[in-house]
Amino acid sequence: MKKNVLHIGIIGGGVAGASVALYLGELGIEVTLFEKSKSLVNGPPICHLHAGGNLYRDISDEQCLTLLKESIELIRMYPQAIDYRPTVIAVPLFDEGKPKDLFQRLEKLQSEYERLIREDPDNEVLGKSESYFKLYDHEELLHLQNKEEVIHPTSLDEWMIPFAKNIDLEKIKYPVMLVQEYGINIFRLAATASLSLKKIPTVEVFTNTEVIDVDEEDEKFRVTYEREGKRKSEEFDFLVNAAGFLSGKIDDMLGYKRERLVEFKAAYVTKCESFTNTWPEVIFHGQRGTPNGMAQFTPYPHGYFQLHGMTKNITLFEGGLVRSTDKSSQPELKKLFLKKIEFGWSPTDVKQRTSAAIEHMSQFIPIFKNAKVMSKPLYGAQQIPGEDASLRAADISFEGSRYARCEIVKASSVLNMADEVTKKLIALGYLSKNDYKRRVFEYIKSLTEDEIQGVAEYFAESRNYPKEISHRLFSS
Repeated sequence: MKKNVLHIGIIGGGVAGASVALYLGELGIEVTLFEKSKSLVNGPPICHLHAGGNLYRDISDEQCLTLLKESIELIRMYPQAIDYRPTVIAVPLFDEGKPKDLFQRLEKLQSEYERLIREDPDNEVLGKSESYFKLYDHEELLHLQNKEEVIHPTSLDEWMIPFAKNIDLEKIKYPVMLVQEYGINIFRLAATASLSLKKIPTVEVFTNTEVIDVDEEDEKFRVTYEREGKRKSEEFDFLVNAAGFLSGKIDDMLGYKRERLVEFKAAYVTKCESFTNTWPEVIFHGQRGTPNGMAQFTPYPHGYFQLHGMTKNITLFEGGLVRSTDKSSQPELKKLFLKKIEFGWSPTDVKQRTSAAIEHMSQFIPIFKNAKVMSKPLYGAQQIPGEDASLRAADISFEGSRYARCEIVKASSVLNMADEVTKKLIALGYLSKNDYKRRVFEYIKSLTEDEIQGVAEYFAESRNYPKEISHRLFSS
């Protein structure tokens, strides 16, 4: 039988905290969400759904299969935030990797996708399973060069035309892979979460609020926070630590030990006037942390592109990966990174690193050398539980029965995390077994496109980004 009284506190309003608040609020649970920033989902750059983890050659097949399943679940939760366009995976000539190693994994993922559709037909959100990926050899790409580019691609071949026309085809190995790994728009996700949470009567959201202390006593957590210049305290029956890269600070307040990594990263906003048609996302594999690190090319409408370059002068930073210690569960980032997070970037840093990203990409897409720097980077710090910096599929851990630590590495893990919180609440008697995986999301479904896009544009512009990158390239 359900217990009637339950008040949950969630510290952190990123994609993890906001999503678990939505999930629990839909179940009628009283939730208070604390977020230090002015708005929700305002953390490290998110642009790729990872429906199969094909960006990461160094992770296990098991992690890739997990990311596929979790990405399908996330699409079903946040369909309005998904950019329904595929991703091209290419291996440069200078790279030691072999395309055949990648498509052997793709066959496993395709088979798993087929199984998930058989299990639940509503899981067919990445297109038909037989079209999950397609291989292209050199001759096929030369043939596509003669085709007209289209604004609204309707076939896999049409998606590949801009790639065939603009890539230096002599610098890559064959075959090239086109995969139904979609994009996710962080501004539209933030808008969807914020608008939905406002509608849920049992959820209270405190933005511009800093948690300064947490105590535990008699199966209660007392959270002390500062809001609107006043210090207040509130008690909770269950506490969710979703504080992102600052999760270790909450652990330290409660005396909990946890090994974790924190990494500072950035992606760069550019515009290329030469490109007016619709691109897929493009990944050129490379060895992380070297001058030949992976290059990632993420399209938005009107010629805007977000760039990652997994080198130490672009997306990665010297000294940007730090570890927790025996004395503290909170890895200590250097002051220069904390200063960037708190106060922003200098114009010199923005120009230098964005220009390096453009140069890195133009070795494969020569005409992209004409791209321009358009805004400050998308940046932030990301926590990774444990000691494996390559971990990508991670979600939740617990201390006792009333404290959940949500440490997602990829946004797709949020639903599995929320399921595990629900399972704990069922064991405590607060929820019934029927509440497990009861994913209705009526408040999300009630939102209109105009509502979401209006708030998404507001978030982009208020965070000093072009409003165009709050738009989806392609809807379902």
